Amino acid sequence: MTFQELKELDSQYVLQTYGRNPIAIDHGRGATLYDVEGKEYIDFASGIGVLSVGTANPKWQAAIAAQAAKLGHISNLYYSEPYIRLAQQLCTRSGMAAAFFASGGGEANEGMIKLARKYSFDRYGEGRGTVLTLRNSFHGRTITTLAATGQEVFHNYFFPFTEGFRYADANDLNSLQDVSGHDVCAVLVELVQGEGGVLPLDKDYVQELAQLCEDRDWLLLVDEVQTGVGRTGSLFCFQQYGITPDVVSFAKGIAGGLPMSGILTNEKCRGVLTPGTHATTFGGNPVCAAAALAVLEILDEQTIADVREKGDYLRGRIEELDLPCLGKTRGMGLMIGVEVSEDFSNKELCARLNQAGLLCLTAGAGLRLLPPLTITREEMDKGLAILKDELS
Repeated sequence: MTFQELKELDSQYVLQTYGRNPIAIDHGRGATLYDVEGKEYIDFASGIGVLSVGTANPKWQAAIAAQAAKLGHISNLYYSEPYIRLAQQLCTRSGMAAAFFASGGGEANEGMIKLARKYSFDRYGEGRGTVLTLRNSFHGRTITTLAATGQEVFHNYFFPFTEGFRYADANDLNSLQDVSGHDVCAVLVELVQGEGGVLPLDKDYVQELAQLCEDRDWLLLVDEVQTGVGRTGSLFCFQQYGITPDVVSFAKGIAGGLPMSGILTNEKCRGVLTPGTHATTFGGNPVCAAAALAVLEILDEQTIADVREKGDYLRGRIEELDLPCLGKTRGMGLMIGVEVSEDFSNKELCARLNQAGLLCLTAGAGLRLLPPLTITREEMDKGLAILKDELS
């Protein structure tokens, strides 16, 4: 079908909840994609951080095909090998104790919030269910995770929102203590605020926060929906901060393009969620779990270490271009934010780059780059050339 035919059908039959770019991607390999008319694009977005091992990775494809031919789904009332092996891999490589699998990032974060409130209820009874989050955070689009999100722009339309959240300034422990109280059960943070503009938290602040949580028996919940699975140059971002959270969520890149998410708990929290207290139909789906196992095999220690080098290369080259519309870069690994000068619109620049053949994203007031972790130097250089030519 042509792009125009697809656009007309979309307009007729699909709820218009997205501001889509006028591009219809048809196929690709690695970080190189092609639209329905054959135009080439370099992928610096990876499906908003989902295509961790690129498009159509052969090992990923083979794992999905083999599992689909064997067992496509079985409910969580039964055991199946893929999700058990995946839990073992994640726990072994992260230092966490136990896993729960779900389908999307918002669902995983809801699971963390439920676990924190039940942990507190089991130990202290009612009245201790408030979760502290940070301003400029983003935790999902369900009613509860929107309430947890520390951005006023999201607190509209869908009233009443779930109660039990208060917000503090990032990197300011005094601000967090000012909004604390006897009703607090947990603190929920992104170590790099993704949608808020790719803003890493200070390491000293995070370590002091972890100690405060331990002292007050608040659970430390880390949202790694976007930062997890190698994105920042370690399997989980918390491993670079010298902390071990009580619970960490993951999603996006875990299954390389299939819908999967989950949470990992430490030993203290592994027994909080008991039979009947939390569940999900598609969590631990065998095909998704097989895809995730392939992703973890591809993202070995060396490949993840290379993510840091690739991120440094892209950030250095972008700053060397000294383009009038762009400023400094920030981020960790291949989670990169690029400042946009005040005289320019980040949305307009992003749209121009997309049309020119470089798929990228916005975050906050800047540009956001989330390439596949397996992107090659040649693909990075092609993308940088498009960025230079279009924005000079």
